[in-house]
Amino acid sequence: MKGFILDYINENEFRKLERALKKYNMLAYKKLNFDYYPSLRSGKFLGELVSSDSVNKTETYELKLPSDLLFTQVHGEVKLKYIVYKDQNVVMLETIMPTEILLEGHVAELSTYKGVMISKQNAEKDKFMINLFSALDNNKK
Repeated sequence: MKGFILDYINENEFRKLERALKKYNMLAYKKLNFDYYPSLRSGKFLGELVSSDSVNKTETYELKLPSDLLFTQVHGEVKLKYIVYKDQNVVMLETIMPTEILLEGHVAELSTYKGVMISKQNAEKDKFMINLFSALDNNKK
């Protein structure tokens, strides 16, 4: 058998994260499905090697997905975390980060402020952060 098989640690939760990513960040979703998944299947492991375990013969990677600068500043980098089992030819998809905002976006429709989705639980904090980073960007110009 050639190539690696993509599997999930928790398929239901991962699919929820994927659907939320598709809804709120289409560019990251397209790159994930059309560029990154085929590379992982072919054995080309992308991203940063976070840890490796020589006993279990595993490597854990974090792959940064493309995202809007303001979204990244407010919610953090959008990353795919996966584990490679080299002896079994399996890539185990673990999670997509930031999980909190993506899972919240899956449960209920999130509103946006200045083009960035905001959490219902931390709406005021998110708006403050967006205004702060927008003001900083305007001062640089």
